[in-house]
Amino acid sequence: MARIPQTIIDDIRERSNIVDIVGQYVQLKKSGKNYFGLCPFHNEKSPSFSVAEDKQIFHCFGCGRGGNVYGFLQELDGISFPEAVVKVAEMNDIPLDPQYQQSEGINEATSQTSQLIALHEKAAEVYHHMLVNTAAGQEALDYLLDRGLTMALIEEFNIGFAPNERSFLEKVFLNEQAKAEFFPDTGLFVQRNDGSLADRFYQRIMFPIRNPQGKTIGFSGRWLASEKVGDQDQPKYLNSPETILFNKREVLFNFDKARRAMRKDGQVYLFEGFMDVIAAWQAGIENGIASMGTSLTNQQIAHIERVAQEVILCYDGDSAGVEATNRGIDLLQNNSRLKLSVVRVPERMDPDEYLRKYGTEAFYKLAVHGKETVFAFKMDYHRTNRNLANEKEQLDYVQVVLNELQRVDSLLEQDRYLTQLSTEFNLSRETLQQQLKQNRQEQRPMQDAAPPPPADNPVVFTPPTRQQPKTQVEKAQELLLYRLFHDSTLNHRFRASGISFIHDRYQQLYLLFDAYMETEEHFVLAKFLDFLKEDSMKKMVIDIADLKASEEGTEQEFQDILQVFQKSGIAEEINQKRIQQQEARQKGNQQLELELAIEIIDLTKRLKQAK
Repeated sequence: MARIPQTIIDDIRERSNIVDIVGQYVQLKKSGKNYFGLCPFHNEKSPSFSVAEDKQIFHCFGCGRGGNVYGFLQELDGISFPEAVVKVAEMNDIPLDPQYQQSEGINEATSQTSQLIALHEKAAEVYHHMLVNTAAGQEALDYLLDRGLTMALIEEFNIGFAPNERSFLEKVFLNEQAKAEFFPDTGLFVQRNDGSLADRFYQRIMFPIRNPQGKTIGFSGRWLASEKVGDQDQPKYLNSPETILFNKREVLFNFDKARRAMRKDGQVYLFEGFMDVIAAWQAGIENGIASMGTSLTNQQIAHIERVAQEVILCYDGDSAGVEATNRGIDLLQNNSRLKLSVVRVPERMDPDEYLRKYGTEAFYKLAVHGKETVFAFKMDYHRTNRNLANEKEQLDYVQVVLNELQRVDSLLEQDRYLTQLSTEFNLSRETLQQQLKQNRQEQRPMQDAAPPPPADNPVVFTPPTRQQPKTQVEKAQELLLYRLFHDSTLNHRFRASGISFIHDRYQQLYLLFDAYMETEEHFVLAKFLDFLKEDSMKKMVIDIADLKASEEGTEQEFQDILQVFQKSGIAEEINQKRIQQQEARQKGNQQLELELAIEIIDLTKRLKQAK
C-alpha cells in the first residue's frame, strides 16, 4: 500500500460524517447537540459514549477513549491508520486510487495478526476455487446445489471445499511464499508425530468465519462422505480451534454481513446453524446470525446489543432446540435490555429443512409473521412433562408461569395472559393478580441479596481511577487551550505575553498546537488529532474539547488566565529558591543563603502585587 498523501487523508475525513460511520456500529440517539450510545470498547449498561457531530470526534466518559473517525475504526477494528483511511473512503463511496487500497498479501504482511488473517483469506480463496472450478470439488458442489443452494448463495458466503489431501493447503501457502513460522498458529494444521504439518480440514465443505470487519479468521468444515472416502468416524462439523484470531465465544457467524440489515430493522434473527442463516438469506432475511455451536455468551450478546434492539430466536424445532431456546431467552433476559420474541419451526424441523420442504416464501412468512412472545413460548415450555389434569400440577404450573409473567413489562400483554390463565384453570383474575403482586414482593428481596451471576469469560474493563479535582492552574491551562482551539487568533496575543504554560504536558500540547497552526489557516479538531502521534496527547485534546465552557471567551477571562499563569510561575520560582536556600544552609554557605532570602522577599512582593 503506497503512502496516502495528507491532502487525500484530509479530503476523505472532511467528506465523511463521524455520526454516520459510528452509527453503523453503535446505536446512537441524539441528546442536545451530541449523540449518545453504549460504548463499543467496554461493557456498560448506561450510555457514556458520545459523538460530537460539530467537532467530528467521539469520546467515552466511561473508559476515556476518544478520537476522530479514523481513530474510531483503528480502535474498533484493530487496523492501521492507512487501513482506516481506506475503510472510511469505502464506507462513503469516495473513489481512491488503487495504489492506496492494495492490502497486504501473505508474503507482505508483517505482524502476526495480519499474517494470520492473510493466510486465512488465501485459504478461503483457494477452498472456494476448489469447490466451483475443479473436478475435485464437483461432488461437494452437487451436494450443495441438491440442498437448494444457488451459485449466487455459494458466492455470497464464499463457501469452499477442502480436498482429501493432507498437504494441500501447506503446498498452496509455500507456493505463495508465505512465512512458514506462522503456519502452526493459524489453526489450519495439525502436527504429526514427526513434527511435520498436516491439513486440519480435508474432505469437507468449508464455511469461512469472518470477524465484524469481514476478514476470514476461521472455518467450519462439514464432512462430505462419499463412496471413495466413507465417513471415517469423522465429526459432522469441525471448527477451527481457538487462535489469536478466533475465539468462538466472541464470534457470531454472518455478523459482518447482517449488521447493516440489523441496524436498519433494529432486529436480528438468531439461528443455531450456518445453513439456517444461509437459508434465511435465501428467503430474503439478511439479518440472521448464528453462534459458533455453543450456547450464547455474554460477549456475543454485547456485540448484538450494540447494533439491534430486538432478538428473534429461531432455533431448531426438536426438543434440543426448544431447550436451547429456553436457555437463550433466560441468558438474554438476564444480561441485556433487548426485546425478545420467538419463531418456532413446526414439525420438529430446523429452519433449513423447513425452507427446503416448503420453499422460501413459506419460510419468510413463518419468520416474519410467525413470531410469538416469549411468554407464549414459556407457557408451552412449562407444560412439558406436566400432567395438567392433576390439580397440584395445575397449581404448580400456574405459579411457575406467573413467575415468568413478572418479566413482562407490557400491561396489555399481562392482561391478555392473566385472562387466558383465568379461563383455562378456572381461577379469578383478581386472585391471579394478587398472586403476581405477592411473587414480585417476595422476589425483590432475593434479587437484592443475591450476588451477581458470574460472567462467562467476561471482557475485563477497569474503570478509570477517580482523579483528584483539578487545581485552579490546571483549569486555567485547559481553558486557554480550549480558547486557542476555537480562536486561533488568540495565539498571537499569548505569544506576545511571553508567558509559558506551567506544567510540561500542557506546554508540550501548546507547542504541538503552535506547530500545527504554522501550516494551517484554521484549526480543525479532527485534523489536529491526526497530526498528533501520542495517544496521551490525543486524550488531553479530547478532554479539553469536551470542556463545559461558554461559546466565546472574554477579554477579562483572557487577562485572568494570564494572571493565574504569572502567579503560578512566581510561586513555583519561590519554591525553587526555598529549596536552594535549604541546601545552602545545610552546606553552611551563609552568603548564598542571604542572597536567596533577599530574592525570595522580592518574589513574594511580586506575587502580592500580581493579586
